[in-house]
Amino acid sequence: MSWLRPAHGDPPLTEYQGGRQVATVERTLPLEAAPPRPRIREHETLRRLTRIPTGMLGAALLVVVLVAAVGAPFLAPYGYDDQNLANRMKPPAWSDGGTWSHPLGTDPLGRDILSRIIYAARTSLGISAASVVVAGLFGVAIGLLSGYYRGWVDAVAMRVADVQLSFPYLLLAIAVMALLQPSIGNLIAVLALRSWVVYARTVRGSALQVKEQDFVEGARALGAPDRRIILRHLLPNVLTPVIVISSFQLAELIIAESSLSFLGLGVQPPTPSWGAMLSQGREYLTTAWWLGVFPGVAIILTVLATNLFGDGVRDALDPRLKV
Repeated sequence: MSWLRPAHGDPPLTEYQGGRQVATVERTLPLEAAPPRPRIREHETLRRLTRIPTGMLGAALLVVVLVAAVGAPFLAPYGYDDQNLANRMKPPAWSDGGTWSHPLGTDPLGRDILSRIIYAARTSLGISAASVVVAGLFGVAIGLLSGYYRGWVDAVAMRVADVQLSFPYLLLAIAVMALLQPSIGNLIAVLALRSWVVYARTVRGSALQVKEQDFVEGARALGAPDRRIILRHLLPNVLTPVIVISSFQLAELIIAESSLSFLGLGVQPPTPSWGAMLSQGREYLTTAWWLGVFPGVAIILTVLATNLFGDGVRDALDPRLKV
């Protein structure tokens, strides 16, 4: 019979030979009689996040933007490039001369502003999210290798990061996009070039701390290869700051993409972009204010939602905060 643990409160069993004590055995309970182990709480981070009002507000706004981006062909009343010169420069529906067939008005080519803003959400969020993924993968890999191996790998990677940080990003992006043909692929690469340094430096610092922990030393003593130590022990322990960084980087890259599109170096017509729409609207601020105001409001709300959600995720993942 297999025994698991002593029965609490029962005296031990003592064995005697020739009047002399030779062994003492604790009474034990069989496996089926063992007291149950306490269950670990699941979804603790999600529960903490739901208790942060600003984080939930940001999440709600972000969900609205994501639904609009994903469902643009079904939610937009018109195509993003449907032109009707007879309805050009129509004001919003609540203004004099406006019509509810174009709630936010039309542009100089008679295209519906609301439809273009909805389709532009797909463009801006898609490009920014893809850039975050590319920058995150590259930056995390560089940070893990630098923090684990140190030596010349760390020296080269961090000096390259220092050189890039010494250049003003917007000037660097303009120079790169001027040399290359403006396209979505090149735009994603330029935006990723801006963010990988943040991931690399943060992950490197976390990896330097984790690699000194006992479980890493134990894995190394047991002969685990470097690849296994990095993927199974270092990577899971640096994901928390990576998640927080990604939420804030998404907001920054939305602004960066809008800035490049505003300058004509980002998304090219006729594909809609909030930055390009804002650039077009600046020429009509005194006569057709809606051309620039509504795309600007879309950028503000999306960046605000992303930052609020990022703050909430950071607080929910920080065990030192009582949420």
